[in-house]
Amino acid sequence: MSDAANPAPDASPTTEVTGPADEVVRICRDLIRIDSTNYGDGSGPGEREAAEYVVAQLREVGLEPTVVESDPGRTSVVVRLEGEDRERPALCIHGHLDVVPANAADWQVDPFSAELRDGCVWGRGAVDMKDMDAMILAVVRDLARRGAKPPRDLVVAFFADEEAGGVKGSHHVVKTHPELFEGVTEAVSEVGGYSVTVPTTGGVETRAYLVQTAEKGILWLRLVATGRAGHGSVPNPDNAIVHLAEAISRINAHKWPREYIASVRELLDGLSDLTGTSWSDEDLDDLLDHLGGAQGFVRGTLQDTANFTMADAGYKHNVIPQSASAALDCRFLPGHDDDLLATIRELAGEHVEVEVVHRDIALDAPFEGPLVEAMTAALLAEDPGAQVLPYCLSGGTDNKALSTLGITGYGFAPLQLPADLDFAPMFHGIDERVPVAALEFGARVLSRFVATC
Repeated sequence: MSDAANPAPDASPTTEVTGPADEVVRICRDLIRIDSTNYGDGSGPGEREAAEYVVAQLREVGLEPTVVESDPGRTSVVVRLEGEDRERPALCIHGHLDVVPANAADWQVDPFSAELRDGCVWGRGAVDMKDMDAMILAVVRDLARRGAKPPRDLVVAFFADEEAGGVKGSHHVVKTHPELFEGVTEAVSEVGGYSVTVPTTGGVETRAYLVQTAEKGILWLRLVATGRAGHGSVPNPDNAIVHLAEAISRINAHKWPREYIASVRELLDGLSDLTGTSWSDEDLDDLLDHLGGAQGFVRGTLQDTANFTMADAGYKHNVIPQSASAALDCRFLPGHDDDLLATIRELAGEHVEVEVVHRDIALDAPFEGPLVEAMTAALLAEDPGAQVLPYCLSGGTDNKALSTLGITGYGFAPLQLPADLDFAPMFHGIDERVPVAALEFGARVLSRFVATC
């Protein structure tokens, strides 16, 4: 019988809360029920309702956050907690409040119901990233209730618009209110710290937690092909749709050369040591297969990538249009952005103009130092015997915006996951869900981390 038939009770304001794990599920479900879909064109509901919820949760424990709106409804929230040693550089922990669209007809549950089923919280944002938002809120509320101070100043941010590049969220906040991040030198956020279960040379399985130390850059392009408009019955050698299709075919067929940056090699070497599976630059399929669904993120970091995501052309069956366009999502390794753009323009050809819609930098941080040691120690305290490895994210996070202020960012949203849960594909996927036990584990780990950071 699923948990939907016999749902576990939520922690409520009348339920005794003794630590972050006691209310993280309630907060996560509350956030998922708030539709903060980001369609990327400004047509969504915005993040204001979710931001108001965050503000209320913070004010309930005596904190007074700063609210920043780039446009009406595009709301971000920032609060600073004073640390024991104010001479030390501050740490930022941040999340985003928006989610990508969800087509309810494709899901087993209403994507905004936050239903409890099979031991998981289901809904859009359960993985990306209202689970981490809930962990952050639960940990901060626990600190405030106890009157406890973190070792150093802690700046906590909940941004709008991450799913559209952060222009209306993190980038706006750091440009217009850089003082909110005064003294911050390091940050942690999403898409890291989750576990994958892998075999070991000893014949048993172990969990490896992947801490994100790097992320590819973003280059969102629009290809616009032009030609001669005309009647659909008349031969036309200057057809915009054909020009676009030929450009799409050339770009899609292009083989991007592989390059293994430091974080990728560290992951592959560490995974090889764990599993006893060797690898080479030309042959690493057997090694990556150990990662299950998470291998998609890793495969996306072996080279630059270019994927077509949308196309638009024509307005009537018997009319040849004079223009046609397509959206191209390019992700580049550090230092590759100019070369990637030049390659796309060459492949597009003379009839197709390449427009830059959004461009953001790649990041690469070392897998060493006190912050990494604190993340590792917090994980191993809750899961002794596990391994912690670095990896590069094929996507991007709001750490890009913070890096413009000189802040070094990592991905650390700790989750202990069942071996049979295909977790990584649920980022932007259907039937997104997070185990209740993983949420509670993450709240405990994040609390330990904050207490020792």
